[in-house]
Amino acid sequence: MKVLMLNGSSRSHGCTDTALREVAAALDGFGIESEILWLGNDPVRDCTACGTCGKKPGRCVFDDDIVNRIIEKARECDGFVFGSPVYYAHPSGRILTVLDRVFYAGKDAFSHKPAAAVVSARRAGTVASVDVLNKYFTISQMPVVSSSYWNMVHGSVPGDVALDEEGLQTMRNLGKNMAWLLQCIQAGRDAGIKPPQAERSARTNFIR
Repeated sequence: MKVLMLNGSSRSHGCTDTALREVAAALDGFGIESEILWLGNDPVRDCTACGTCGKKPGRCVFDDDIVNRIIEKARECDGFVFGSPVYYAHPSGRILTVLDRVFYAGKDAFSHKPAAAVVSARRAGTVASVDVLNKYFTISQMPVVSSSYWNMVHGSVPGDVALDEEGLQTMRNLGKNMAWLLQCIQAGRDAGIKPPQAERSARTNFIR
């Protein structure tokens, strides 16, 4: 089993990375592989609502950044952790731009796989940021993995996060819960239990 983690920070080894590595260490204790993929600092296109991915699902029409690479990796992974710093009481624009396109083009690579959101902040905006990221999971039939507190760490630099004992404890408990849920899903799969098929016939427009 493998968990893909996305680091949506502009800094490759900042506070968000510190939090994700704590989760990864907990997963490793259960023999579960993980990969932290930094989204980088190169320009990323926003979704243009061109509709091409609806006609040719599985890939975004724009192939000059990290989006299609994430979709390809997601198909080979069993769970996900999306990490972001808090900017203006909100996740980074970079991770939201990437996730918009990733889920429009490759939602099937994520469906029914467990996921969690992790955020880092100096002070406030963490709960709102977790809520924003969780919405990608709940619209894609993904079990949301919880912990013993909100999935957040605090600090301006990694050294600060290292002093956030409860935040790091939360990350470890998140990793343990992710491992447990992955094992439960695998046990169900081994027992012949398949994911449910969602209904798709109804689509309500509020303005008629």
